[in-house]
Amino acid sequence: MTAAVLAGLLAGYGIAVPVGAVGTYLVSLTARTSPRTGVCAALGIATADGLYALAATLGGSALASALRPALEPLRRVCALVLLALAAWGAATAVRRYRGRRLTSRAEAAPPSPARAYLTLLGITLLNPTTVIYFAALVLGSQSEEAAGLAERTVFVTAAFAASASWQVLLAGGGALLGRALTGHRGRLVTALVASGVMTALAVRMVTAPA
Repeated sequence: MTAAVLAGLLAGYGIAVPVGAVGTYLVSLTARTSPRTGVCAALGIATADGLYALAATLGGSALASALRPALEPLRRVCALVLLALAAWGAATAVRRYRGRRLTSRAEAAPPSPARAYLTLLGITLLNPTTVIYFAALVLGSQSEEAAGLAERTVFVTAAFAASASWQVLLAGGGALLGRALTGHRGRLVTALVASGVMTALAVRMVTAPA
């Protein structure tokens, strides 16, 4: 049981710690909204990681093999979604910055915590690399027949907890960033930087060899 906990924690941190386009968007979203919204978005990412960990423990190599032919199309869809988010974030930041100089009306309402959760859950689920990653770990560490229900449950729970803790940490960084850059110009700069990073990562996602 202890081995399953350690394996799940290592798997969860292994897939969560590398900060890519989704992590960048999480930090940017939290900086522009609120810690509550950021935590809900972080849990959306962790939920997707947990679901893929569950799918890997249940399906193993068969599921990974079935998803492998769809890896490239789904990678392109994910990249397009991230590019759209980057463009939308940059356009919104510029529009709000300009609008502040022309009118004193309140800005549009930020996304609700529920919407942030569902958005990040959907984006993360578009990446089949995660389930292949978990399947490789499961198959490399133990045979599917030897792993009982309790061990699989512990593995999935530990993987979810590890991913959730890291994503919430990223959201906390976004909240601190939002407090430090409370001015409209600071928020404009951070939004444009985040959009640029997301664009670069999305381009790299579709140009990297499969």
